[in-house]
Amino acid sequence: MTPVSRRVLVTGGAGFIGSAVCRHFIARGHQVCNVDKLTYAANLDSLAPVVDSPNYQFAQLDICDRRALRDVFDRFAPDVVLHLAAESHVDRSINDASVFIQTNVVGTVALLDEALDYWTKRGKPDDFRFHHVSTDEVYGDLPIEGTPFTEQTRYQPSSPYAASKAASDFMVMSWFRTFGLPVVLSNCSNNYGAYQNIEKLIPRMIVTALQRRPLPIYGNGSNIRDWLHVDDHVAALELVMSWGRPGERYNIGGNNEHSNLDVVRTICVLLDQKAPHAEGSYLDLMSFVSDRPGHDFRYAVDATKAITELGWSPRHDFASGLTATVGWYLANVWWWSKVAKTD
Repeated sequence: MTPVSRRVLVTGGAGFIGSAVCRHFIARGHQVCNVDKLTYAANLDSLAPVVDSPNYQFAQLDICDRRALRDVFDRFAPDVVLHLAAESHVDRSINDASVFIQTNVVGTVALLDEALDYWTKRGKPDDFRFHHVSTDEVYGDLPIEGTPFTEQTRYQPSSPYAASKAASDFMVMSWFRTFGLPVVLSNCSNNYGAYQNIEKLIPRMIVTALQRRPLPIYGNGSNIRDWLHVDDHVAALELVMSWGRPGERYNIGGNNEHSNLDVVRTICVLLDQKAPHAEGSYLDLMSFVSDRPGHDFRYAVDATKAITELGWSPRHDFASGLTATVGWYLANVWWWSKVAKTD
């Protein structure tokens, strides 16, 4: 399936996945309007490759601000809303859930209302889509021998972050059932790759190791995640927004399950090869700390629906993808040093 050029309103386009969407979509010939509040997780440097493109626009706004949203809808006239804006770090949600409720739930409702009003005023075009991007964390966790999450898996969120995303998922689907708004929803596994905020596991371990600081590993490191390269995720998002059936959800996973301990060890080995240090192996920096409250044991998603219906498949295996990611952080100290902790 070859997506046609669309006018795409991207929320959260200065974040990790959002900036990858903007870079990819511009290269693919789409017109993009990026709206972002520019909170701590946003980084405009990640958009440097597209900032001068005639097909790219940017508006700094809070998605809870309905008047500002309305102005953007009227001015840009999107064919698609690709909703990525969200507070997304579990640890932050444990420390303060209120901002997660405000952005992930209240903000999503504001965006849905404005999208519905815009779609209605336009005569309810059949090809309009509201694509909500969510997470596999809404499903809870899996036992080590459990089958992966499917689109029919019951929601059992563990953290305030996951609960806020679950609530936003339900809101999105209710706008389809109640108002007929043509929505599609996707739930992805753990993303990794270039330009990721350094509070996330993989970049955090890379940057912390390069600073010769202890590498904190929750519990015994046995928690398992399915890792999805961000470029594979973005390719899937383009297909879902273009060909996904209204009212349907699609799980997007990399089929790359690894324990946190294995991921950190692999990063250390790669750094020993690519950036050896006179003080010794990066493996010596590994340190086990108290486990995160409510820490889900395992995530894994079954992406069969996206593969069979949309013709998508992940192109990156984890070994080569992680090697390239470590190499990117080594080559782009300028990008992460602006926000890295140095104390």
